[in-house]
Parts: sequence; C-alpha cells; structure tokens
Amino acid sequence: MQISPQQVLDALKNVEDPDLKKDLVTLNMIKDLQINNNQVSFTLELTTPACPMKEMLKNACNNAIKHFVSAEAQVSINVTSRVTQPINSSSLDNIKNIILVSSGKGGVGKSTVASNLAVVLAKNGAKVGLIDADIYGPSVPTMFDLVDAKPGAEETADGKTKILPIEKYGIKLLSLGFFADPGQPVPWRGPMASNAVKQLFNDTNWGALDYLIVDLPPGTGDIHITITQSFPISGAVVVTTPQQVALADTHKGLAMFRMPGINIPVLGVIENMSYFTPAELPDNKYYIFGNGGGRKLAERFDVPFLGEIPIIQSISEAGDSGKPVALNQNPLLDVVFGDIASKIAQQISINNAQVANC
Repeated sequence: MQISPQQVLDALKNVEDPDLKKDLVTLNMIKDLQINNNQVSFTLELTTPACPMKEMLKNACNNAIKHFVSAEAQVSINVTSRVTQPINSSSLDNIKNIILVSSGKGGVGKSTVASNLAVVLAKNGAKVGLIDADIYGPSVPTMFDLVDAKPGAEETADGKTKILPIEKYGIKLLSLGFFADPGQPVPWRGPMASNAVKQLFNDTNWGALDYLIVDLPPGTGDIHITITQSFPISGAVVVTTPQQVALADTHKGLAMFRMPGINIPVLGVIENMSYFTPAELPDNKYYIFGNGGGRKLAERFDVPFLGEIPIIQSISEAGDSGKPVALNQNPLLDVVFGDIASKIAQQISINNAQVANC
C-alpha cells in the first residue's frame, strides 16, 4: 500500500516538543517530506542546533510513523535547525539572540564560561559572536590567543565605517582589549565606557548571527544598564561560585535583571569551581568552597540551575594558552559545557516561543 503524505503528517502530530508543548506539525518543524513506496524521508527542523532532545525527537518520529502508518516503513530523518528570535531590532536585525553572561562579583570565571559557551554553540553549528564588554579587565584577547590582534574595518555603501570582528574557532570576536595597549589601564568614566561598548554592537559588521554572547564586567554598573536598555536581550546567564561572599554579590546581580527598568529574562544560574576531583580519584568530589550554593540561589529566584563546573587544572591552562577547554581538550568538561550550552539554547527557544504566542 502506498503511504500518503497526509498519513505521515497525521502520525507526526502525535509527537510533541516537550518544551514548546505542541506537536511537530503544528510547530512547522517537518520540512521536505518525500515518499517513495515505503520509503519516507523528511527534515526535522529544530529551534537550535544545541537541542538536548535531538535524538529523542528523531526516535519519536520514527516510532510514530511505524506505529500509526506502517511497520514496514523505512524512515530517513535529516535533522537541521533554524534558531528562533524574540523580537526584531532595526539596528541589529541580523542578530537573532543576545545572551548576557553576568555575575555580581569578579573572579568567578565569567569569561571562562562565556568563551566556552561560545565554542560549544559554534561546534554545534550555530553562528556565534562574542563581545568582551569588560572594559576595565578584558579577557577574550588572552583566552583566544589574540593579545596582539587588531580588528579590521570596511566602508559600507552609505559611506560609514564598520569594524570587522576577528574570527577564531568559528566565532566572531570583539573586545575593547583589541583597541588598547595590554599594559595600560583604561581610566574611562562611565559615559565614555558605555559609549565605547555601544559601538561594539552598532558599529560592527557582525553578519548573520544566531547567538551574540556578551561577557559583562562584574557588578551592576553603567555598562549593564546601557546594554540592557539599548538592545533586545534574549536572556542573561548568571555565574557564581559556592562561597557565601560570591553568592551575596551574585544575588544582587541576578536581582538587577528583575528590576522594572531592566526586566531581562534570567536563563539560569551556573556554579563554577563547584568541586575538586583529583585525577587519581575520578569518583571523588571535594567541595572546597561549599556545596549547593548556586542551586539554592536558582531556587530562590525560581530560575533554572544550569550546572556545576568543577575545578580542573586544564580549564585555566586552556584559557592561558588561548584555546578554550571546550575544544575537545577534556572529555568531562566537554560534556559539562555541552550540557550547559544545550540548556541555555533550550531555555531561549522556550522564551522565544512564549513571546511569539503573546
């Protein structure tokens, strides 16, 4: 018996995206359906290349067709993605999602998280940019081995000059550290610093990006307010360590995003330097700075807890060498950062769907 396209679509209506709470056909995720006798092929278009349920949805589609259509069906599914976005911006219309990586306190590994998050998303096939907005202590030049690099420039058709970000590891990078002498301090007042950061957004040819990650400076100052009130932000990720002194400051940093004048969705909390596991005792965890602080902070604000990053020597060594550890240098950390990136992308997709349905 010849299988019809309608039979396949009716079967796939029984497969629901667990995050978006609708079936794949209604969500228009089934593309290029082709049938040749009992051979069924189509493309499953997800909302992010870092979808953590990719294989689950693929298997569910296969099972639905075999159960509701024909057990003899030979199903071929090509999985792709089209990253969604919350709101179009006239000034940044090629950038789908801006993700802020923040903390209320310095020294918690925020730049490490931002860099490795960018690497993982790019490895999954997303178009990614990274802005180092920590004007007083930029880390991206060191973490990507670009201390002496200088961005180029191009003139647009309307006579304006645009900055060209530096590309490395599949990521478009820009840092105020590229424009300053590495050995010199940057004694800028708040308005001057804020204007400089805005230029990184507005005066740069970013091209088309799925995610632009912004590594914010510590605290809750002028730069935070400028960025959150000037650009359409998809969400913020908050990084902390388990220590009470870090949690107290991170609490304030997270609360800032809930203020009426800012009102940025918090995608979740990441706890860095959570525990130490010696190489010779891989099953042991030593909670040097305390246990569970980041998870409790997430629960207090009712936001997702995105994961724990352990204390491992290779993380700092990778950052110092200019090659973030998520570039397959450590299998454990590849899983850790991969899981965190998937949860962030997943949360963005959920938030974008909610905005679209409002």
